[in-house]
Amino acid sequence: VEAVHLIADGKAPRIPQPEEGATYEGIQKKENAEISWDQPAAALHNWIRGHDKVPGAWTTIDGQMVTFYGSSLLDASVPAGQELAIKGASRPGIVTKNGLVVFGNDGKMVLVRNLQFEDGKMIPASKYFSADETTALELTEEEKKMAEDIR
Repeated sequence: VEAVHLIADGKAPRIPQPEEGATYEGIQKKENAEISWDQPAAALHNWIRGHDKVPGAWTTIDGQMVTFYGSSLLDASVPAGQELAIKGASRPGIVTKNGLVVFGNDGKMVLVRNLQFEDGKMIPASKYFSADETTALELTEEEKKMAEDIR
């Protein structure tokens, strides 16, 4: 009650906050979010989930930084799919119809749903091997006219 009265009377003490250590930058930095593969699946899942969306947990695949988004623990038999070598992982990941399955050092699995490449392109992890396939966008006459009007 006394504090409220001091504020109401304009007599409350004012202590300026020091600016030392103040920042608006995020605490997490991308270089600190690299995935360490020598962990159990639950720890991998928590690491990926904890860095989802910013800054994004990442690893190196085919010499390129790839960021993982949307992980969940997978409690099933090892699914069928195409193997994917991941730098530092004790065993390759598996690209399945549901996403990318990665393994912890305990042999348990984590399912990753989305991947983002260094150029910013994000794809469903299940489409990793078909990511290079591009289809040309074909516009109808009406869409062509609209595009020209916008231009």
